Amino acid sequence: MTVSYTAEVATCRGLGCFLKLLIRWRASVYKLVWIDLTLFLFIYYSLSGIYRFLLNEEQKRTFESVVAYCNEYSELIPLSFVLGFYVSIVMTRWWNQYMTIPWPDSIAVFVSSTIHGNDERGRLMRRTIVRYVCVCLTMVLTNVAPRVKKRFPTLEHLVDSGLLLENELSIFESLNAKFPKPSKHWLPIVWASSIVTRARKEGRIRDDFAVKTLIDELNKFRGMCGSISHYDTISVPLVYTQVVTLAVYTYFLTSVMGRQWVQKSNSNIDLYFPVFATLQFFFYMGWLKVAETLINPFGEDDDDFEVNWLIDRNLQVSYLIVDEMHHEHPELIRDQYWDEIFPTELPYTAASQPYREQPPEPSTAGIQLSAAQQELQPSSVKIDDMVPDDIKFRSDIADDAASGIHFTASGKLSRSNTASTGRLIRSASRVSNRERTLSGGSTPSNLGESLTRVSSVTSVLKRLFSKDDRIDGGTTSAAAKASGKMPSTGSTASLQTRLPAAGGSMRIGVIEEVDEQMTLTSMKQSNESRPHVQSIFPQGPPPPSDPVDVPAASQSHNREIFSRSAPARGATIAGSAESARERQNLRTQASTQSMRSSATYEPASYTGSGINDDLPSTTSSSCSSEGAQSEFTKLKTERKHQRRIRRLVRSASGLNGNEPTSPPDSQTLLLTELADASRLCLRNRRDESDPI
Repeated sequence: MTVSYTAEVATCRGLGCFLKLLIRWRASVYKLVWIDLTLFLFIYYSLSGIYRFLLNEEQKRTFESVVAYCNEYSELIPLSFVLGFYVSIVMTRWWNQYMTIPWPDSIAVFVSSTIHGNDERGRLMRRTIVRYVCVCLTMVLTNVAPRVKKRFPTLEHLVDSGLLLENELSIFESLNAKFPKPSKHWLPIVWASSIVTRARKEGRIRDDFAVKTLIDELNKFRGMCGSISHYDTISVPLVYTQVVTLAVYTYFLTSVMGRQWVQKSNSNIDLYFPVFATLQFFFYMGWLKVAETLINPFGEDDDDFEVNWLIDRNLQVSYLIVDEMHHEHPELIRDQYWDEIFPTELPYTAASQPYREQPPEPSTAGIQLSAAQQELQPSSVKIDDMVPDDIKFRSDIADDAASGIHFTASGKLSRSNTASTGRLIRSASRVSNRERTLSGGSTPSNLGESLTRVSSVTSVLKRLFSKDDRIDGGTTSAAAKASGKMPSTGSTASLQTRLPAAGGSMRIGVIEEVDEQMTLTSMKQSNESRPHVQSIFPQGPPPPSDPVDVPAASQSHNREIFSRSAPARGATIAGSAESARERQNLRTQASTQSMRSSATYEPASYTGSGINDDLPSTTSSSCSSEGAQSEFTKLKTERKHQRRIRRLVRSASGLNGNEPTSPPDSQTLLLTELADASRLCLRNRRDESDPI
């Protein structure tokens, strides 16, 4: 049984509490090394007597030379390192083996709480499950512990003790006859899991989660029993044990000769007793005996585990939990602190009064600040200081970096974009905390190129157009056509402003304004705490821009505005499939004449981006190069008319509580007219491009 002395060392006073332990004999170092120490001293005095009384002078000189040689080279053995490392491994292994021993208490609690029924069958199931658990552990201990094996040498002794029944013994014997080598300690756990499953089928376990919990606990118990068997099978490598043993014994074989007293020695202290040689042997040999004792804690040493007591205790506690205390608890009565909610302090006895303790204090409890030191100081960090230094003094990108909107410059800036950018900068300058001297429009030095937005409306349009609308009117490369892939372009490659050619015109940046509105709306929905566009620009969408005069476009430029990567009908169908519900409501309420007019003026720009489909595109100028000003006026008028109808539809739907449905005939008519207009426009372009 493990010798416990914790009660004697609970309080340390005076010279120490370990001194009183030195007089103990049971499980002490004296009990372990006294035989080895007696043998060491016997050999020492035998050699000393031979030297002093039996050898002549010449033989004494030879003996003295051997003593000097052993004393000089005995220190070359690394005894402290080898022995210390080995004992450390053994101590860790010893404690891990104790922590591996499973306890059936948790399984008994789960069985008592989940397997219901106070009848005889329910009681039988609960008692049988915990009995099987105890049988599993007992069978494992009989394989590893000599004391348990002496108590239960055969399975018949388990039957005599009541752990097994006759029918269960017959199953063990039949399995051992077929498979004699493997251990059968896991078989009771299998039986216990089968009983749990049967209890679930009979309704004694009310949910599957309880079944899973019981099975997991049984598997955990089985795994820990298997770990005990592994510790017994796999021990510390034998070569390491041999090295340590040889190192200790060879060291003291040399010491018993090297520590001899000789006449040439200048000291007569060790004349009669080797003091330090004895202490050295006592410590090193005691260290080795500790390792020998703890390497197998299931043996019969004084510090080995009390496994026989453990078997009795497990069976008693398990039966007590699942049978005697099954669904039993004391009567529910109000405690004495019911009205106080909780006691301020539990009472002390007269003997414990000197040990009344104060609650622990934190390490900063002694820090006291004056009233002046507790005053809050305003922060000296400004938002402008948070901007990196490389963009802090660049007025063209400083605001964008602070607001979270990032732009890149490419191409030339159109007149409409310049005016729109100027308005945004002027609006931001009124809100910003810094003094800026920017003019109404952006200069070519800071915004000399068009602004390209990333991940915006134009990126959606780029996926629908497979060809770049380039200034020079070029077509898609042959390699791109052959591969069938979309050419890599910027997010606004098909919407970039064109330089006026000979007798040409510039594109209208209507989609750019819509893109700005969508960007502002998305930034308003953000919950970021850093400065963004919501704190710079006014609330709500910006007012619509004034109409811009559109000069007549050149014939060569008009031919290349449209993308030839997909037929107009396919684009129209794709656009109609992705259009929003508001656009369908608008088409329902609009008149047939207005829909025909819309189809006439936007034959090929209806690409179904899903964001700005209700806006007429300026690419309709590719079908008519004359009367651009009048056509644009019609577009603006139609746009206002559609917005007015949309507001009326929304008002009507809000009053009625129902969303208007689109008649199938009007939607079919719109799709048909758009497809016809697109095919007509493409045919006219091909005829104009063919050589005469």
